[in-house]
Amino acid sequence: MVISSPAYAGDDPPVPGAGARAVAARCETRVNVLARRMTRDAFARLPGYDELPSDVKDVEIAATARHGLRLFLDRVAAPGEAPGDYEYFRERAAQRADEGMPLRLLLSTHLLGTQVLWRALRDVTRRGEEAALAELGDFLFTAQERIVAAVTETYLDERAAILAERREERRSLARALLEGAPAGAEGDAFGEGCVVLFLSFPSGGARSVALRRLVRRVQAVLDRAFGGGVLTLLDGAGGHAVVPGGLDVTGVPDELGVLLREACGGAVRVGAVGAEGVDGIPAAARTAEEVVRVARACGRPAGLHRLDDVLLEYHLSRPSAGSERIAALLEPVLDRPELTETLRAYLELGQDRRATGRRLSLHPNTVDNRLARVAALTGLDLTSSYGTALALAALLLREVGGEPGA
Repeated sequence: MVISSPAYAGDDPPVPGAGARAVAARCETRVNVLARRMTRDAFARLPGYDELPSDVKDVEIAATARHGLRLFLDRVAAPGEAPGDYEYFRERAAQRADEGMPLRLLLSTHLLGTQVLWRALRDVTRRGEEAALAELGDFLFTAQERIVAAVTETYLDERAAILAERREERRSLARALLEGAPAGAEGDAFGEGCVVLFLSFPSGGARSVALRRLVRRVQAVLDRAFGGGVLTLLDGAGGHAVVPGGLDVTGVPDELGVLLREACGGAVRVGAVGAEGVDGIPAAARTAEEVVRVARACGRPAGLHRLDDVLLEYHLSRPSAGSERIAALLEPVLDRPELTETLRAYLELGQDRRATGRRLSLHPNTVDNRLARVAALTGLDLTSSYGTALALAALLLREVGGEPGA
């Protein structure tokens, strides 16, 4: 990406006088020598410079150094910027960004190059020309500011475009894997098995800039938890993630829900299901979403949910020939949310009336009264294992069909 708009809106550089032009002219025959001094001596001291390919150092960076030297000398001789003065620097900056050169290293070459040129001007200055050298210094450092601004702007724009393209490529790969579409060679990393996650963010979600920040934070948490390579397809309500590397659900950190809660600023539910290969990813994604729905419906606190954590509840929530009749058992209490809330907590907490009271901030006698009312209205015997299993199945069949929530 090359941007031709002006990079600097400050004052025009000072116009060098005749004395300054005379000093600068003494360096015109030394352009090649100075360029070699920059690329072979000065730049070699920079961390990471020696690791660059030889053609980049000896050809491209050397050519940029020569261009910068000649541009400076030409502008001293004929003051005033011309259209395209910074175009070459922009093109090289975009190329370096595409190659992945660190911005720190790129800018350091420009700054060190300026130092080499300043020393060369100082060396050719004669006694009595100190004022002319000062003029050249003002001119040089103003020119340097404009070049560095142009280089930085172009580099950052190019890196942003590259990162956006890569993010979209990763989203496309995630979408293909989750939908069971051909994923090409990039899908091979998931052929040995993977884990599919379904994430449900706090209610309300996020929009625009806040959503992008949320997705970046979630991506960072997942990459740290699994060592990178996690594909995500997320929106303001949540979404899916696919973790490669032959991992199974036992490798999902127990603290993942806590880490995501800290990143998102609210309770996050995560369903984790293993897939044996690429072909199993779509089914695993659906199951992970169902696991979250079941965990929410039966009152489990937000966090990480594996299928084994809700295995019985998951089974009871599956539709069958008798599902409608079982679900209908709770119709008499549907308009009494305090009763269904108490029933859900009571079943989740292993029929412990005191624990239920603590969770709902109720006296145990109030819990007993509510459960007795449920039993009276529905005919369910909540003192028997059969009755509690039937109540749990009815609750799950009524609620799991809804949208997952936090």
